Amino acid sequence: MFVKRFYEPSIAQASYLIGCQANGEAIVIDANRDVDQYIQAATQEGLRITHVTETHIHADYVSGSRELAQATGATLHLSDEGDADWKYAFINEGRPLHHGDRLQLGNIRVDVLHTPGHTPEHLSFLITDGAAADRPLAAVTGDFVFVGDVGRPDLLERAANIKGTMEVGARTLWKSLQAFAKHEDWLQIWPGHGAGSACGKGISAIPSSTLGYERRFNWAFNVKTEADFVTRVLEGQPEPPAYFASMKRVNKAGPAILGGFHAPPRLPDAKLTELLAAGAMVVDTRPAADFAARHVPGTLNLPLNGSFVTWAGWLVPSTADLYLIVDDATATRLPEAARLLALIGIDRITGWLSTTAIAASAALCETPQLTAAELHAKVRAGAVTVVDVRSANEWADGHIPGAVHIPLGYLAERCRSLPATKPLVMQCQSGGRSAIATSLLERLGFCGVINLNGGYAAWAATGLPVEGTHEPQTARA
Repeated sequence: MFVKRFYEPSIAQASYLIGCQANGEAIVIDANRDVDQYIQAATQEGLRITHVTETHIHADYVSGSRELAQATGATLHLSDEGDADWKYAFINEGRPLHHGDRLQLGNIRVDVLHTPGHTPEHLSFLITDGAAADRPLAAVTGDFVFVGDVGRPDLLERAANIKGTMEVGARTLWKSLQAFAKHEDWLQIWPGHGAGSACGKGISAIPSSTLGYERRFNWAFNVKTEADFVTRVLEGQPEPPAYFASMKRVNKAGPAILGGFHAPPRLPDAKLTELLAAGAMVVDTRPAADFAARHVPGTLNLPLNGSFVTWAGWLVPSTADLYLIVDDATATRLPEAARLLALIGIDRITGWLSTTAIAASAALCETPQLTAAELHAKVRAGAVTVVDVRSANEWADGHIPGAVHIPLGYLAERCRSLPATKPLVMQCQSGGRSAIATSLLERLGFCGVINLNGGYAAWAATGLPVEGTHEPQTARA
């Protein structure tokens, strides 16, 4: 048996190529949109992809299963379990899967388990290497069981807006876990996500585990009652990014066939003024410090770093034409930027401009910065309004007294409620998200927005007062 795990760090997502080296057949489970990587890996190992499947209708990325099946001629297998109101619309393109079904790839046996809770149709796959054993070696668990956590059951309600499904999903997830726990200790767990995914609240960075280890150390297997489990699995979940709702719809309806990733054309510098005058979505991908020192009003700062995809998903409409500003060093990464954005369904990258377009602009501005000590003086004088753009969990752990809490992902829709009588100071944990927030508000027409340099961490390290359910009244050093 050949197994290869693919991991996409930008969305903390794992997928699997499993093949029988005796007869050359292989299956891919939970493919993302970068389908060439699976084809290349299979070819290198002398395998042909004959089966393509996925654990569920994903919320956090565009599925590549449909495109991979078309590219390879493989049979597409999709779950036909769950709620009649939540089904794959294109299930007739392949073979429906039900609990108890079995796929055979030479010596490899893939048994289908219905493991609902995260979503009604969710499947897990038991993998048996028939050349060596008659019992399963591993389970590909998707968003059912993670290392250290389990899938969140609230996304259908909180992201897809299907009311009344959150608590029902939690109770269903409890029952699925009780049934799954009866498998052998040695069963390896190959999950669909790692640390950093918004599909769970405490996922470990360890890539795999065993059921025996999870039974002992995963909180979800150690809760004694269903009621306690429901409470614990629903509390403290991170805010689902805005694009999760559209991903659910796209993956349910059937993702468009992309046909590869293509770098957008370079546009002349003079085009920038025209684009901004027309209200176009122009994203400046330079680091926050460079943007703060000099930028063109109306551009949105999303640095091309590890959080690029997350904040693009929150703040860039997938239906809008997108233009990127990149520096010379980043220009070579444009194909990669296009690939990352396409993973979450942002396909309309219409063109890019060099940073020389910034220098050529007639209107440049600088983002004002405050230190923690300077902000403290202004807060005591009642001279500013502090806006904390961190998550709800971070806010609960401690925040600046008197601050207004609006998580960054919701800032565009809630910013009109902010008072207009005082300058706004944007604040996050260390300054990265608040830099994005200042550019967002400026793009939306707010003037003189200030960034707290170093964020809440700098405020706390200075020993300034804080409030919060989990913090003392003076911050810890």
